Amino acid sequence: MLAAERQAKIVQEIQRRGAAKVADLVDLFGVSDMTIRRDLDVLAQQGLVDKVYGGATRRARSTHEPGFAAKSATQRAEKEAIAALAAEEVTPGSAIGVSAGTTTWTLARRLRQVPDLTIVTNSIRIADLLHSTGGPEQSVVLTGGVRTPSDALVGPIAVAALRTLHLDAVFLGVHGMDPEAGFTTPNLLEAETDRALITASRRLVVLADHTKWGVVGISTIVPLPAADLIVTDDRLPLEARKVLEDHGSTVRIAAVRDN
Repeated sequence: MLAAERQAKIVQEIQRRGAAKVADLVDLFGVSDMTIRRDLDVLAQQGLVDKVYGGATRRARSTHEPGFAAKSATQRAEKEAIAALAAEEVTPGSAIGVSAGTTTWTLARRLRQVPDLTIVTNSIRIADLLHSTGGPEQSVVLTGGVRTPSDALVGPIAVAALRTLHLDAVFLGVHGMDPEAGFTTPNLLEAETDRALITASRRLVVLADHTKWGVVGISTIVPLPAADLIVTDDRLPLEARKVLEDHGSTVRIAAVRDN
């Protein structure tokens, strides 16, 4: 068995059981203690499991919401690859929604060259980017709301504004994606606002790099089958890709090019 295949099965086992001891994984896969520990190191670095003494656990539920700057420093190559692929899904002349997030902000940089777009967003950062550098033929609509640590505008004002709109597609960034919890966020009000954005749209495109797999925020935005398309990167384990496809979503894989 190849290392990547074994690691994918380890993630599946931990997802199923919630936790696994090194000794149990040694018995299950018939490899050495050191091999399993190296596998867990790799998976922890990828954000797929949490290492604990003697084994690993499923990624914990999270209410911690990192700021925009902190998130911008992580998985840059993955975000660029995902944004490039997701930009191919944007049709000139359409009206789209773009949720707050660093991956969606990376997408927004590419949208500056797409003509005749109407872009609705609850992200202060994305609105500023498009307003200052976007083409004159683009319209940018920023919802109101309460500002979060990640510079999203959320809450009743944002939801009320979105209820009156009709969009062709929404591009959604997420905190985590999990077979049981679905697409999640650590912010309760942001989950409600994201759902309003999705309801206003005919098509949901989720942008999520491989480290989001198995991460569970406190609030579910929508279940996995709600996504029409998921754009992720080629470091997502094969087993995870299969789970996403089994839930009925199309999955596009972006090839990551390290700097």
